Amino acid sequence: MAKKKKSKQDIITAYMHHLLEHSSTPESVYKFGKDNGFTEAEFYNFFGTFASLEKSIFNSFFDNTIDLLEKNNEYKNFDAQNKLLSFYFTFFEVLKANRSYVIMTLSTHKDSLKTNKALSGLKKSFKKYIDELDIETLDLKQEKLEEVKQKSLFELSWQQLLFTINFWIDDASASFEKTDIFIEKSVKTSFELINIKPLKSLLDLGKFFVKEKIMGKN
Repeated sequence: MAKKKKSKQDIITAYMHHLLEHSSTPESVYKFGKDNGFTEAEFYNFFGTFASLEKSIFNSFFDNTIDLLEKNNEYKNFDAQNKLLSFYFTFFEVLKANRSYVIMTLSTHKDSLKTNKALSGLKKSFKKYIDELDIETLDLKQEKLEEVKQKSLFELSWQQLLFTINFWIDDASASFEKTDIFIEKSVKTSFELINIKPLKSLLDLGKFFVKEKIMGKN
């Protein structure tokens, strides 16, 4: 009977288990593969180095999250705020299932998560996700300003995610219920801050005021 080929996720899981058990990177791809039932060639089908594998792990957490969300028919009909809220709750359930690895990887670099290479793959995928949410913001009617606005929206969203990860790492409450409360309040607050309706109303009032002042002079 032919040996079943290892999947990308199989190799990621084996690597995570190795780090948790040995607290160090495997000696070589050859030995790592031999110990876990796959060849060097199978490893290199997915990763060039252990470093590239590490960068993919948090991105695999993201992919697992999206897979779970897309199986929920209700999620597809949610507005942007509730989609993001669902993403957060699901993503942190995935992290909880891998908490030992997350703590080992991130807890010693909590103050520098923004530059942590282990999160680089996650950052790219999260940016695409935020862009696809099509969060309603003020239309600035100018291409350069729109680019700045979208970049700022993502940076704020990314900082919020990193801050929440930090909060979750330190959370000692049962079932991380404090993190759940924090997620709900922070997502709600962030959408209230970018809500365009009050700003549009203010701009409309300003336009009306200017128009009335001009007409009053005629």
